[in-house]
Order: sequence, then structure tokens, then C-alpha cells
Amino acid sequence: MPGQIKFDNGESYERMMGRWSRLAGQVFLDWVDPRPGLRWLDVGCGNGAFTQLIQDRCAPSAVHGIDPSPAQLDFARKRPGVQSIDFRQGDAERLPFTDGSMDACSAALVLFFLADPARGVAEMARVTAPGGIVCAYLWDIPTGLPHFPIIRELRAAGMVPPLPPSASVSAPDALRALFADCGLEGVEMTEIGVERIFDGFDDWWETSLLGTSLSAAVEEFGLERIEPIRQRLRAQFADAGSGPFTRTARANAIKATKARL
Repeated sequence: MPGQIKFDNGESYERMMGRWSRLAGQVFLDWVDPRPGLRWLDVGCGNGAFTQLIQDRCAPSAVHGIDPSPAQLDFARKRPGVQSIDFRQGDAERLPFTDGSMDACSAALVLFFLADPARGVAEMARVTAPGGIVCAYLWDIPTGLPHFPIIRELRAAGMVPPLPPSASVSAPDALRALFADCGLEGVEMTEIGVERIFDGFDDWWETSLLGTSLSAAVEEFGLERIEPIRQRLRAQFADAGSGPFTRTARANAIKATKARL
């Protein structure tokens, strides 16, 4: 079976998922509707795509981003205009921040990658001040992923790309229970749908395969067996022609408040 899903290339991640993350993140932050002047922590910030959105759209007093990948953080620190953001290496399940030191804590496309998402949410709640915001969004697995059609065809051919280790928490009921069990109040949820335009089918295909789960599956499956899958998908989307190619993705979003003392 293909190996674990890892994100160690900030540039590839930006093309493959960073742009999707910003599209969903814009809708998400509009829905969260935070007041200005908050101290923010972005958990699992990756290459900084969503972290930069927080800075640009939320008028924060401070922004911190934490991620386990040095390569992703290196890319994040090189983004234009992010010099005031504190990017640091760390573990989402053991956040290196003191209790109540943040006013808002977010996790964008992250919780299903944690071995123990309940501990991750509990850590987010711990570092958030009473009355503060704890929020997250996740692609709706299995059918909401941006590259779901490729996964569907791989499964039909007998190959199952690896899913995130805690994929089940993307389901609305599981996600709601995760936040409620951590003692967070006023839990609200919504569904986010976004569209992204690619130059054509080939652009979408090549971009999707930059993800480590699909690239590992393709490498194991072999190019000779992958090419018929590619052609089947091209035929399914024949009505798109050779011009711009639009794909959709769907995420489940959640927000809650830490109880006041």
C-alpha cells in the first residue's frame, strides 16, 4: 500500500492544495465573522496559505502559525507580506503556547491528519481564552475532496489511495461531537462549496497528482495502468472541451466558543 500522507514541499502543496485552501478559507472566515484585534493561532498552518488569509482579512493583533514540517514553514515565511506572522515548528497535539494566550484558534484542513483529533481540539481549546473562538474546516471525505473523481476511478481499478488517519472526523456528526466533547459551547456548523478553474483537464490531472496520496498510488499502480484511468476521466469530462476546466470541492466547517469562567 502507498505510504503515509506527508506534506514536505511547500511549492507543490501551494499549487495542489494551497489555492483550494484559500478558496474555502475565504468563505470560512466570512462565516466565522471574527471581530478585529484578536490574537490568532493557525494550527497545522502548512505553507501559510490560510494563515496569510487570517492576516489579510481579519485585522488581527497578532498571528501565529504552527506546523511540524520545516519545509512547509520555510515556504510560509517567504510569502510576501507575512513578516509579522510568527511561524514556528510544533505539534498540534502539544501546542507550545500557554493557557488562554489566544483569542481565536483555527485548524484548516488539518484535524483528520491528527492521530488523536480529540486531543488536538482539546489543545486548541486550552490555548484559547475564555469567550474566544475555536474553529476548523475539513474536506468532506469521501466525496467532497477536490480530486475525488480520480480516487473513485482508482478504487474501481482495485487501488485505494491512503486516507488521512482520522478521516472519519470529517463527517458532520463526528466533527460536532469532537467539539462538544471538549467542552466548547455554541457549536455551529455549515457546509462550504467552492469552485476552482484550471487551464484544462490536463492541468487539473497534473495538479491533483502533486498530492502525496495520489502520487504514491500512481507510482505503485504504474503508468501503464494509470493511463486508461486518465483517459476514462477525460472522456467523462468531454463536455468541458479543451478550454478552462472547473472543478468543485466541499468542506464541513465548525465554530464554537470557549466557556467563560
